[in-house]
Amino acid sequence: MFFFSNIAKAHQQVDWNSSDHRPPVAPKGMAATLPLTLVTVLWLSSAAGMPDPSQRDLLMRQEASRQTGGAVTLTAAERRLDDELRRLKEREMAADPFPPAVHFFKARSLIRESPVFKLLQDMPKGGALHIHSSSLVSAEWLVKNVTYRPHCYICFTWDSSVRFVFSQQQPYPRWDCFYWQLLSTLRAKVGDTDAFDASLMQYLTLVTDDPDGEYPDQDAVWDKFEKAFIASAGLVSHAPVLRDYLLQGLHELYRDNVMYLELRSGLSRTYELDGTIHDKIWWLNTFQDVTRKFMADHPDFLDARLIVTVHRAWSASEVKAAVQEAVALRRNFPDVVAGFDLVGREDSGRPLWYFRDALALPAKLGLNLPYFFHAGETDKEGTEADQNILDALLFNTSRIGHGYALAHHPLAREISRLRKVAVEVCPISNQVLKLVSDLRNHPATVLMSEGHPMVISSDDPSMFGTSGLSYDFYQAFVGIGGLNANVGTLKELALNSLRYSSLPETLKDTGQAIWQRKWDAFISAHS
Repeated sequence: MFFFSNIAKAHQQVDWNSSDHRPPVAPKGMAATLPLTLVTVLWLSSAAGMPDPSQRDLLMRQEASRQTGGAVTLTAAERRLDDELRRLKEREMAADPFPPAVHFFKARSLIRESPVFKLLQDMPKGGALHIHSSSLVSAEWLVKNVTYRPHCYICFTWDSSVRFVFSQQQPYPRWDCFYWQLLSTLRAKVGDTDAFDASLMQYLTLVTDDPDGEYPDQDAVWDKFEKAFIASAGLVSHAPVLRDYLLQGLHELYRDNVMYLELRSGLSRTYELDGTIHDKIWWLNTFQDVTRKFMADHPDFLDARLIVTVHRAWSASEVKAAVQEAVALRRNFPDVVAGFDLVGREDSGRPLWYFRDALALPAKLGLNLPYFFHAGETDKEGTEADQNILDALLFNTSRIGHGYALAHHPLAREISRLRKVAVEVCPISNQVLKLVSDLRNHPATVLMSEGHPMVISSDDPSMFGTSGLSYDFYQAFVGIGGLNANVGTLKELALNSLRYSSLPETLKDTGQAIWQRKWDAFISAHS
């Protein structure tokens, strides 16, 4: 009420019929309640006659300053690159088809040829804060490397999927697999190994030449999505493979100029060829060992950490036990375990509020377990999935995964901005999973125009036929940001991935210093 009463006073105190074209000064006491920009807008909208061009220029500058990167001061070299990027982007936006406006599977080859994309590949991107462990590494590596290893068996299931397992002898039939075949024997019988390998990749990704025909709705694409995760599990959870898989994942990120990773993982139990089963402690030790080795070989790679996940289809009691376990894991691995999240399709899974007793447990016991909730990955307004946005904030989430629905929640948007709760925007994932078809219509356009805290990530790159972050940065920069997005936007998004990471402040400072050196070299090479 105080805010609106001051607006009324502003109308009374300002001479709206004045011929003075200078923007009015806010009345005394208004600075904290009514932004000068708003006073200017009110004045401009009531001024008689032709608006002063200088006032129009002021209004444009003030609006631009609010967008992501709008407050970033560019160097002369950065401005030169910005001018070139704008020219390149204008050409791409005039092209038909415009890549962000069509399905990624159809646009991928166009993006690869894009001068903007090639430049973004060279850009230091900071960290990848939203990637799932089951889709960290390309499907091509899984098929061409892992499935060629000895003792790898395959089974074709009744629901048009596959299962893999490593075993010293032919596995016994089970409910979803009646007949296991040694993959090396089957591959020899087939003859055309390239075609056979290509067919295997189709089970491990969503990539198709006809995405609209194969996935007519969200249910269809999610069904294939979940089958692909199950198909890869038998490969990735084999202990010798996991170590190589994690290392390969770090290499793929590093090649795309990513210097930090926060990986979401359920820490699935891993198995040896003789049937030995390893627990979550083994998983964490392996992850830590692989990360340290990679950092030793690549001193400019900052670190990698884990967000422990459970599926939202679990019961309340199971999630409560998982929260307690996550607290213990974080206590034992403070430099590895960043926090906790619930994963799985929000529209069909249980909402956050269903697990309120479990999620409130750490705070109730005085324990520290940061949350990084998937929330609002839905286009169904008013549903429980839609309300996850509000509940995530109630449970003090550190970041919001996807947050596709956030633009429809003005109060949640304001709270998250004030608390500096960044949204993990994953453009390609949202398009492939059929939340949006034309990325120019993505709700993140609103967030970006407001300068809302956000980071860009890739969610499940192997499922979408990508690696690293360059494809998602392209879609965010060219499609979501449009011509308003500039070098300042790229700079802020990259730095945000370190600012809003789970790293302690000292490592954030170290990471930003490393990133700045890489950024300066990038600008020098391209300006």
